[in-house]
Amino acid sequence: MAVKIRLRRMGAKKAPFYRIVVADSRYPRDGRFIEEIGYYNPTTEPAEVKIDVEKAKAWIKNGAQPTDTVKSLFKKNEVL
Repeated sequence: MAVKIRLRRMGAKKAPFYRIVVADSRYPRDGRFIEEIGYYNPTTEPAEVKIDVEKAKAWIKNGAQPTDTVKSLFKKNEVL
């Protein structure tokens, strides 16, 4: 099972809100997921990001691969 840490889009049309989730790579973007580890709101100024650092590090240690966007959010919030 290839596990990814990625964004799950929520919110209304033209008002995106994302949850950072751990999911099997075969599941759809907004479909089933294993665990929610944070959120990202790009509509606020500055963008609001909250990440459960312990859970994120544990999942990365167990082999979960973050997507490029999530990886950049992790670097900005000093998770990686």
